[in-house]
Amino acid sequence: MDVLSDAIAAVRVGRPSSNRLRVSGSWSSRFAEYDGAGFHVVLAGGCWLLPDGGPAVTLGPGDAVLLPRGTGHVLADSPVDARTAAAAVPFERWRDDHLGRPDRPEPPAGAPGTAELLCGKYRLDHSRAHPLLTELPDVVHLPGRAGGHPELRAAIDLLGREVGEPGAGSGVVVPGLLDVLLVYLVRAWTRDNASAPGAGWPAALNDPVVTAALRALHEDPARPWTNERLAAEVGVARATLARRFTALVGRPPMAYLTWWRMTRAATLLRGTRAPLESIAAQVGYGSPYALSHAFSRELGVTPGRYRTAATAR
Repeated sequence: MDVLSDAIAAVRVGRPSSNRLRVSGSWSSRFAEYDGAGFHVVLAGGCWLLPDGGPAVTLGPGDAVLLPRGTGHVLADSPVDARTAAAAVPFERWRDDHLGRPDRPEPPAGAPGTAELLCGKYRLDHSRAHPLLTELPDVVHLPGRAGGHPELRAAIDLLGREVGEPGAGSGVVVPGLLDVLLVYLVRAWTRDNASAPGAGWPAALNDPVVTAALRALHEDPARPWTNERLAAEVGVARATLARRFTALVGRPPMAYLTWWRMTRAATLLRGTRAPLESIAAQVGYGSPYALSHAFSRELGVTPGRYRTAATAR
């Protein structure tokens, strides 16, 4: 497993959902704050997005936007302010009038406010979110510029076609494509911001030494790692690894390993019925007692109580 795959797997719960919508005229819709992440893709036309507490964003053809913390927002055909946002129709009611289906006529070409949108949500548990995901801004806007992120464009094309005209097996295809879309959206953001000042995780994922160290820790978190062993694994001096890793990741290698082990343990406690002894072995602890001690110190609750609370939600 690589860092991005693990980061998403650690927070993903349930199944994602999406709708393909065709709109025209004067319109606005409110998307309530959501315990997960939302996204929009403009397949044709354009619109405006106004996130709660943030500036408006203009969206054009091919643009994609990810709201990784499920920030409430308004989509509209024209510039939005607080006054017009207050009159927006709740999405659940607005959606039913604009679902893009083959049996519904398309808006006339060039009609004011015309847009074709792909809107969706991911169910995520933010309580143990990976710092790669917490570094994402409230609104990740990826313009559909020519030649930018071809794999993202391909995923959008496939998903838009499958949602608009479901075929045999769509119940499997659509969730899989939605997962692919989430990976490509985050990947595109990390690539676009790798050289930005204070880039943090985008820079970390583009640094060969740090990336190699992260991959080693994620591929085998149960291995009895030390700073010396990890430095030898990636082929650099211990001091070099410690300096580069800490500067970009935000914590030293062994501190990050402990955090990741506890996050992985929490995921296994929440999503499986594996006994504590098995989970301890998978994340590098010799006994359930050792894991319980480390888990309680990191999360402030015992593994048993964490599992009980997580399964009750």
